[in-house]
Amino acid sequence: MISVLANQTYRHLFFAQVIALFGTGLMTVGLALLAFDLAGDEAGAVLGTALAIKMIVYVGISPIAAAYASRFPRRMFLVTLDIVRALTAVALPFVDEIWQIYVLIALLQTASAAFTPAFQASIPDILPDEKDYTSALSLSRMAYDLENLLSPMIAAVLVGLVGFHWLFGGTVAGFLFSAGLILTIRLVSPQADAEEPAFRRTVKGLQIYLKTPRLRGLLALNLAVAASGAMVIVNGVVIVKSYLGLDDTDLALSMAAYGGGSMVVALTLPKLLASRSERFVMLAGGALLPVSLLIFAGLLTVLPEPFVWPALLLVWFTMGAGMSAVLVPSGRLLKNSAHPQDRPLVFAAQFALSHGCWLIAYPLAGWLGANSSMSVTMVVLAGLAVLGWAVAGKSWPADDHSILDHAHPDLPANHPHLAKAHGKRHAHAFVIDSLHHTWPDRQP
Repeated sequence: MISVLANQTYRHLFFAQVIALFGTGLMTVGLALLAFDLAGDEAGAVLGTALAIKMIVYVGISPIAAAYASRFPRRMFLVTLDIVRALTAVALPFVDEIWQIYVLIALLQTASAAFTPAFQASIPDILPDEKDYTSALSLSRMAYDLENLLSPMIAAVLVGLVGFHWLFGGTVAGFLFSAGLILTIRLVSPQADAEEPAFRRTVKGLQIYLKTPRLRGLLALNLAVAASGAMVIVNGVVIVKSYLGLDDTDLALSMAAYGGGSMVVALTLPKLLASRSERFVMLAGGALLPVSLLIFAGLLTVLPEPFVWPALLLVWFTMGAGMSAVLVPSGRLLKNSAHPQDRPLVFAAQFALSHGCWLIAYPLAGWLGANSSMSVTMVVLAGLAVLGWAVAGKSWPADDHSILDHAHPDLPANHPHLAKAHGKRHAHAFVIDSLHHTWPDRQP
């Protein structure tokens, strides 16, 4: 799997991601502690609102940014956004009012909403081979897991030495180092049709996504991931510090358990995906999420308090594993569902729509956690995850094929596409584009 790091361009891009995520991980812990410092037991509601703002920005900005991004050199586009994120993070240590958290999160995440889809769409262009790309996806997932695993541990040490406000300094450094590494590589941007209006390109990515059955299934699984992940991210700090009376180090350990489960699965997925379909792996991971939540909801009501802590670590680990099983293969689905020039648009659509799911889950988790019991909160979120899993299984056909038989009754007999494909009815690798507006009927 690590053989793909022999590619210098990908290697620099990967380590840029790792360093930026390390900074982001410190910010995640810092924000949780800052919210608790300002709001106490209401920290879950504050975090839920802040993260809802983040999701609103992601949903609204990413498709628009992807439509305009092709007008700029991809490398400088990414570097500029990293610098914007660093400059915004500089202000976080000076926050002393809750509303300031909301404003700064909105500014920082606006830059992230433009950065992440462009970054993700660069990888299949650098590593066109399917095996290499799968390995890169697993490494990317591991980068996120390293954030969840190592950043909290380092954060715990730093909090004990210098206080949580200094965690945001690591965030600034992470974005600046990321920008520096991206400056050392060359990135090629697939050129879109210069005559295609930006508004049309904004809509195009969403149309491709929503008209492709496997991607509709992915969207539903994103809802399951968001429902379970919101419980960990929003209410984890309340369970650990208020319910169990533990300290900042224990909060960091709980987040590390979540990342550890994800990392274990990410390491095994390249081999598993060589023999099992993406659909099988992702639906299995999606089923694990609500089951874990329901089990923990039951345990929370019956276990003596000393046993809740190890149970939480085990359940968080399991949910991290389920999340990874869903998210790691998703890049392959996106890559194989669009032409190279349309991939940034489809990645942006995934970014926006998946975060739309988090927009539902974050405030729901925060508000329920603040106004109801944690067991009730977990049951409701588990129900949302079950809904996502069921819709995914229905939307994504079991006989999902890349090469599909279809017809073009609307095209003239002398159209170049028909000449190339040998007739109005033919079969080839199918994606939604200007010649293929709807998905063919289920294949015989």
